[in-house]
This record gives sequence, C-alpha cells and structure tokens, in this order.
Amino acid sequence: MKPEGLGGGLGDAAAQDEGATRKVTVSDLMDQVVAHGNMQAALRRVEQNKGAAGIDGMTTKNLRSYLKTHWPTLKQSLLTGTYRPRPVRRVEIPKPGGGVRLLGIPTVVDRLLQQALLQVLTPIFDPHFSEASYGFRPERRGHDAVRQARQFARDGWDWVVDLDLEKFFDKVNHDILMSRVARRVTDKLVLGLIRRFLTSGILLNGVVVASEEGTPQGGPLSPLLANILLDDLDKELEMRGHRFVRYADDCNIYVRSRRAGERVRRSVTKYLKQRLKLTVNESKSAVDRPWKRKFLGFSILPQKDRRIRLATQTKAKVKDKIRNLTQRSAAMSMAERVEKLNQYLGGWMGYFALAETPSVFEELDEWTRGRLRMCQWKQWKRGRTRIRELRALGLKDDLARQAASSNRYWRIAHSTPSHMAMGIAYWQTQGLVSLTERYQRLRQAV
Repeated sequence: MKPEGLGGGLGDAAAQDEGATRKVTVSDLMDQVVAHGNMQAALRRVEQNKGAAGIDGMTTKNLRSYLKTHWPTLKQSLLTGTYRPRPVRRVEIPKPGGGVRLLGIPTVVDRLLQQALLQVLTPIFDPHFSEASYGFRPERRGHDAVRQARQFARDGWDWVVDLDLEKFFDKVNHDILMSRVARRVTDKLVLGLIRRFLTSGILLNGVVVASEEGTPQGGPLSPLLANILLDDLDKELEMRGHRFVRYADDCNIYVRSRRAGERVRRSVTKYLKQRLKLTVNESKSAVDRPWKRKFLGFSILPQKDRRIRLATQTKAKVKDKIRNLTQRSAAMSMAERVEKLNQYLGGWMGYFALAETPSVFEELDEWTRGRLRMCQWKQWKRGRTRIRELRALGLKDDLARQAASSNRYWRIAHSTPSHMAMGIAYWQTQGLVSLTERYQRLRQAV
C-alpha cells in the first residue's frame, strides 16, 4: 500500500526522492530532511506526541490538512533557505522543589521540521557520543544510568560529584553550540535552519523577545543539541579517566574520597565556564555520598549491596499528587477518583519499579487507602448513612455506631472499624490497583 502523502504535490516529489540513487552526504542533508519517507515519519511522531499548540493556535489535529495545501511552498522555502521559524510560546512549569521550569512551545509546523531534522541528525551524531551519556538517545534510558551509578558505588567509588548546571537550556551559547554541530554537518541549509530555530525568539505578553542564548525545552531538537554540546564535557571526563554518568544536563562523577571529589568539582566547574560558557549552580551541586543525593528520582542505600531506592524527594512528590487526587472537598465520585489514581500511579510505577525496596510501595498503598477511606467517610456524611454502609460491609452494630459520629476524617480513616470495613479487599472491589502488585509484576521487566 502506498504511504499516505502529505498532500499538495509531495507525492510526485517523494517518488523522485525515494528513487534517487546518488549517495547523500552530510553536506546535502536538507534533501534527506524533506524526503517523503522522513517527513511522513516525522508527521506520525508529532501527531502521536500531540502536545500543546504554539503561538498560532494550530493543533496537531490540524497539521495534516494544513500540509496538504502548504507543503510545496514549505518545502521550497526549506530548500532555498528562506524558511523562518515562528517564535516559541513560553510556558512556566512549577518545579517540585520550588521555582519554575521554562518551556518554549514551538508551533506544530516547527515541531514537525525539528522532528524531521532530529531523525536525520541522530544517526550522524549519536554513534560518536560517550557510553556514559544516557539521556534522549536510542536504546538508552534513565534506568541504565541509575544502574551504572549503583555499580560505581558497589565498586568502591562511593563519593559523588553531583553537578547541577544553572538554567542549562536557557544559557546555551549559540556560537559554541553551532561550532559543535558544524564539526559533522557541512550543509549550510541545515546549519542555517538550526541557527534560526535557536534565534526564533519568545512570545512574552504579546511581545516577541529575541533569544540570544539557550535552546528552549519543548522542541524535539533541543535534547539532541544539548547532547552535542555536552559531548565535549563527556570526552573531557573520559580523557581524565573519570567514572561518570550523564543524563542530559544531570551529570554525576564518582570518586573514592571527598578530597578527590572537591578537586574534581573545582576543575570541572572551571572547564565548563571557560570552554562551554556554562555555569555550575553551586548551591545545588555537592560532593557527598550517593545515598545522600538524588539522581533521576532515585538514590542508593548505604548498605554493602547498594540497592536502588526512591529518593526522599520522589516519595514526597508522589504523596503530593495522591493528596491532590484524594482531597475530600473535591466533587468527585469514588469511581472517578479511583480511576484517576490508577491512571497516574500506573504511569508512575512504570518508571519507579526500578527501586529495590518493596516496603516503600506497601507503605504508599496503605497511605493511599487511608486517604480514600477519609474521602469515603466524607461522602457518607450522615451518621445513619455511615451506620448503614458499615453494617453492609460486615461491621457489627456496636462498632458501626461507635464510629459513625466521628468527623475527624484522618483519624477515623486509620481506626479499627474503618480498617475492618474498608480494608484491602474492599478497595480491590472498588477497582483500586495495588502498587505492591504492580511492583511485583513490573520487577521482572526492569
């Protein structure tokens, strides 16, 4: 079956692209970028990822129909170097520890073109990246980085230089970044398009503000550009013989003593400032034991086997989300509440099942059931309703009457009558999926 075209004359051009036999080199990459197969793959990926609209309000649902009309003109502007990306829409995302993360949301057309560029550039750059780099790379994930960090600690490299780059994605020097891209790409059309994406500007309060530095988070191309720039750091650390793991701008270097760690910290901070024009956030960086630091949501136990556990901040964050979903004042049925909990905790557990401490999930299960019992108690409201419901759940009359008059919700949620009536079996009948059961199923997969 012939692939569905992007429309508007792309089909005929695509046949010529796919039938071409000449060897394409890194000096004429734009032909690869606009090739039919590459653009189709990019379109599918952008549609699958969905995401918010940019400053023009166009959504991913409208993208395919837009391209049926405008693709020939768009393609021509790319091949002649006249295409100008639109400014990004600034979005502030609160950070769990305070402050905000600044995202730049490109228009869906610009996201499509960035994705097309990404698909062509990744095979050129990725094979040359360090084995210690794990973020946003094919066949690699955060779990691999955490396991490697644990192995360093097991092998006796149990001091970590935890480096936090200050506002990394907002502070990238464009000239330094483009010089790194140009080491492997000589196509001036591609280099010019990347530069224009970097300098497209930001729409703030109706005014376009120039972007003189940074590669805004929110576009498909930003993670690859970050890896291209920070590959210099990786190569420097490898040349010095360091053991390290890096996931995007999160870099941990493992050493044998605090003294060695402090020396490495000073030296690497100086390198980053002088060579890459990047600043280390001194207040968030540290030389410490791995079990006292957080890495990608995890930490390491100090015991000899160095098991992986949830970081303290991760537990606090998931409890905050559960607390938000189980506010007893929220006008929500219990079925809807349980469904939302299952959706959130299912995705959360898909990542955090890497932890090797099952007791923490048992603890979160019990805490979540307590929150739900509190909500259930509030929904029953009247004393006679509570007595009736508790009796229906098998509680003896005297216990039901004893409990029914209490409006101390958190206390009653942990009382004996409440546990007896609304224990594990009760919440299973309500459809609540246990974190402990999910953990046991997922452990074999991670």
